[in-house]
Amino acid sequence: MAARVTTLAFLGVEARPVEVEVQLTAGEQKFVLVGLGDKAVAESRERVRAAFAGLGLAMPGRRIICNLAPADLPKEGSHYDLPIALAVMAAMGVIPPDALEGWAAMGELSLDGRITASAGALPAAVAAGALGLGLICPEASGPEAAWSGSTPILAPPSLVALVNHFRGTQALSPPEPGALTEGAPAPDLREVRGQETARRALEIAAAGGHNLLLTGPPGAGKSMMAARLPGLLPPLSAAELLETSMVHSVAGLIARGELTRARPFRAPHHSATMAALTGGGARIRPGEASLAHNGVLFLDELPEFSAQALDSLRQPLETGEITVARAAGHVRYPARFQLVAAQNPCKCGKGGEGRGACGRAPRCQVDYRARVSGPFLDRIDLHVEVPAVRAADLALPAAAEGSAEVAARVAVAREIQVRRTAAAGRPETEAANARASGDWLQAIAEPEPDARALLTRAADAAGLTARGWSRVLRLARTLADLDAGPEDGAPPVARRHVAEALAYRGVEGVG
Repeated sequence: MAARVTTLAFLGVEARPVEVEVQLTAGEQKFVLVGLGDKAVAESRERVRAAFAGLGLAMPGRRIICNLAPADLPKEGSHYDLPIALAVMAAMGVIPPDALEGWAAMGELSLDGRITASAGALPAAVAAGALGLGLICPEASGPEAAWSGSTPILAPPSLVALVNHFRGTQALSPPEPGALTEGAPAPDLREVRGQETARRALEIAAAGGHNLLLTGPPGAGKSMMAARLPGLLPPLSAAELLETSMVHSVAGLIARGELTRARPFRAPHHSATMAALTGGGARIRPGEASLAHNGVLFLDELPEFSAQALDSLRQPLETGEITVARAAGHVRYPARFQLVAAQNPCKCGKGGEGRGACGRAPRCQVDYRARVSGPFLDRIDLHVEVPAVRAADLALPAAAEGSAEVAARVAVAREIQVRRTAAAGRPETEAANARASGDWLQAIAEPEPDARALLTRAADAAGLTARGWSRVLRLARTLADLDAGPEDGAPPVARRHVAEALAYRGVEGVG
């Protein structure tokens, strides 16, 4: 008879069941591990041997065959240590044969038998619960796994404690979920001097989840304003919190089981590679786009990113997910993020007008901006010019409105969108206007006749693409939502909304 223990293999944020089978057979004393494991899995044999020695437990003097089934599914990571050790113990009779029924296990072993933290406890607990199993995980991962809900969790500090629990000599209490925090306070928008157009664009972007590009000279406040966007966004909903936390769990970014309702804000350096942005590597870890899921991805110095890296974001900007294809298989990560980008007008940063203007203008500007492809820019709803801050602006008192006042209007607009989506029976992922598409977009953003006429003329004059047409409608719908009060229904999309939306797309002068 073979001893069996269930564990889980991670493919993105999806956790698939794996059966760890151990059989003791006659023959040369040897520990054979099969089942398409990577280097970390192969090294489990030595960690298990050392952990047994630390417990004063001798390995059986027989041939140990350990199979990880299904054998054609790649196995990666050190979290297979614990299920392998438990299966060997069950085969030796150290643990009662039926004790492990109803449980899945994951965790890395230290050489003295302690069970150390492993990434992915939250998706593992969710997957175990879906299989009707409880989860045995490291003590340090217990508060994170406890967020899964009704899944039974055992979080032993060591192999000894777990063996004693199954033998009935020591009872382990289920762990409590970690703390739920609101996150660190974001910088206040009141600190921004001047830049009324950019402030307005920031509010619109927050209200509808729209992508935003800020263009201006160094020191104009582009990065300063982008850093204040999280303070305008509503907190994560319960479903969004679980989705986002599962990505961060796989990446090993959850400490002490603490989850936060603040939306992610990721700002990778412009030297980031395509794999760093979209995910990849030997073990296909989530990239910055997935770590920004349900939050903001800020790309400063946009033209300095490699063209390949930027264009790799075109698909997730449309679909909200990333599929990393490798010869061994495909891994999917969610990547429904809001893009905020900033760029200088040209390489020297000055542009072609005013004091200190670039001597190579306008060619310097054209060459610099040409580093970013047109199809990528077409996916950005709001294109805003940010002028240099004047001394007179700096001398002004603080703005009357700060992040709290703007966030209140954003919350009203977002609530309108949530109610509208729920009333139509649409999924929550389509609540933000920036994600509406197809018939749903036509239903919620049908402009008034004079507004449609303006949009048609602008599309012909400026050569708007079909994607550009849709994005103008989404933007106009958000502008209309911002006009509504807390008790009002959403007003129709009027001509002024379409005109302002076209201006943010760089289409002006269309009567």
